[in-house]
Amino acid sequence: MTGSDRAAVVAGLGAWVPPTVVTNDDLARQLDTSDEWISSRTGIRRRHVIDPGGSTGDLAVEAGRRALKSAGEERADVVVVATSTPDRPCPATAPEVADRLGLGGVGAFDIAAVCTGFVYALGAAAGFVQAGFARSVLVIGADTFSTILNPADRTTRAIFGDGAGAVYLRVGAATEPGALKGLHLGSDGGQSDLIQVAAGGSRQRSTGRPAAADAGYFTMEGRPVFAEAVRHMAASVTTTAGAAGWAVEDIDKVVLHQANARILAAVAERIDVPLERFPANIERVGNTVAASIPLALADASADGELRPGQRVVLGGFGGGLTWGSVALVWPDITAA
Repeated sequence: MTGSDRAAVVAGLGAWVPPTVVTNDDLARQLDTSDEWISSRTGIRRRHVIDPGGSTGDLAVEAGRRALKSAGEERADVVVVATSTPDRPCPATAPEVADRLGLGGVGAFDIAAVCTGFVYALGAAAGFVQAGFARSVLVIGADTFSTILNPADRTTRAIFGDGAGAVYLRVGAATEPGALKGLHLGSDGGQSDLIQVAAGGSRQRSTGRPAAADAGYFTMEGRPVFAEAVRHMAASVTTTAGAAGWAVEDIDKVVLHQANARILAAVAERIDVPLERFPANIERVGNTVAASIPLALADASADGELRPGQRVVLGGFGGGLTWGSVALVWPDITAA
């Protein structure tokens, strides 16, 4: 198989959310909010959160284990974890995840691109496979944003949930179902302050130079983020479809980062694709950041919305700002 014929092929899919559920009514008992206020603005009614003592790595291990099971594999040459809530600032979470999966000794690293992290991780993993550096890569998107939210912020606490999803990529032919193609990535660092956790890095440290009291919490400027998300995801999906050789109207399913139900509807309107082609699970799990796309894939597969042979585009948008998308013909796999 020559380099131009070689592709990274999706061969397994796994997903996991922690068992503890927080409903909108639960939040309404703690904050000045209501089920109607949250659901009408976001489409979210419930989300899952980790229990005290749990970690992003715990969720990543379970999702990774399920993706390996789905693929019928026990090994991977590389493990990539997309997360913006690592177990520790240093070292990366991926090596420990790999070790806990029985994959000690393989290449393992993190990617931090917030809600676009899973697409960026797929791109990096596909590059390893296409270049011949790896024959298989386990790609995991996992985040626990409940651990970095201001307990008094009714907006962010309503939006975010915890979870993990994973895909197993293997080397295959560029023409077979599941082969990734049409990758498109973008960023705009000039607007990095729109979505951020200000403290914890070298600018504002948790020790030494003291950070502002609330700088360790996640913040987001909702109105401009909404506009940028719609603009960039619509353009990226269109670009990826063209690179894959498809007309936008011929896409069977557009699986986007599950940020907000209104964002999904706005992207559908902008690219003139029926909203029915946009699988959504945000009502049940909220915005799970890097886990969002693989969790949506797993739910859409289980619900029968995703079927083998369908033309699918995955798209994300997140902090950085970052955005990206990738295409594939959906393979005959079962999520675990």
